[in-house]
Amino acid sequence: MSDTNESDCIPGPLAHPPERLETLLHIEQVSKEFPMNDGSTFVALKDFTLEIQNIKDKPQIVSLLGPSGAGKTTALRILAGLDRPTSGCVFITNGDGQSLRPVRVGDVGVVFQRYPLFEDLNVLHNLIDPAVRSGMNKDQAKEKALRYLDEFGLVKQGLSWPLQLSGGQRQRVAILQQLMLDRHFIILDEPFSGLDPVNILNVIKLISRIANEHTLNTFLIITHDVTSALIISDHVYLLGRERDAKGEPIPGSRVMKTYDMIAEGLAYHPDIEDLPRFAEIRKEIRLVEFPKL
Repeated sequence: MSDTNESDCIPGPLAHPPERLETLLHIEQVSKEFPMNDGSTFVALKDFTLEIQNIKDKPQIVSLLGPSGAGKTTALRILAGLDRPTSGCVFITNGDGQSLRPVRVGDVGVVFQRYPLFEDLNVLHNLIDPAVRSGMNKDQAKEKALRYLDEFGLVKQGLSWPLQLSGGQRQRVAILQQLMLDRHFIILDEPFSGLDPVNILNVIKLISRIANEHTLNTFLIITHDVTSALIISDHVYLLGRERDAKGEPIPGSRVMKTYDMIAEGLAYHPDIEDLPRFAEIRKEIRLVEFPKL
């Protein structure tokens, strides 16, 4: 009898074409406008549409990639239910494998760029207290928190204060906070920003390891780091604005291009950076696509 179950992920590249199951997240024609002091309107997003499906035997790791000013932060807040769109809607799975419902605050965890923690709580209680406030039994929360600290090399920091942590340690604690709440949807805001190449690789490994704990785990990475996005993602969505006949940007960002890294034969490959097609896509994004966004 097999020890695996439906939530287990299979490591490495897929040996067959991916089996796409139910829709987990659907963003339908979302637009967001902000009134300005001079009476004009700033259009941040326009007709922003995106869909994430459950991939059998794999987690979902997608990147929303774009330069500064492309509307990534606005998209993040709407996806997490923190802001309402001017029009359109974000739908999330109802958990029954069949139906969707509008996203609500709390459905999607967010790990913001500065990794905010409760500075008056030690690391252990940064994990326990939010889980208890969300309805988890205190003993269960403590047991789960201790297990996570052990699994992710933070046992020695359990009684430390957030100010005593390195940036990488804060990031791990912030991600574990979201996992404590049994959230399968987590947005990571610029997780590679300001890191050297070695630490970027460590973060990529960390995200992949956490995501692969359950096939329903769905990580949305908000980033401008082309290389990291291509390495870690199964799909990469370029967010930007169309241009008019004079080459001027038209207000309102949307998905301009999608890179299906599974179809490209790149996703899940341990030596992805060594593959010629990886270099081709990276060059295309940097030299052709990014300047147009």
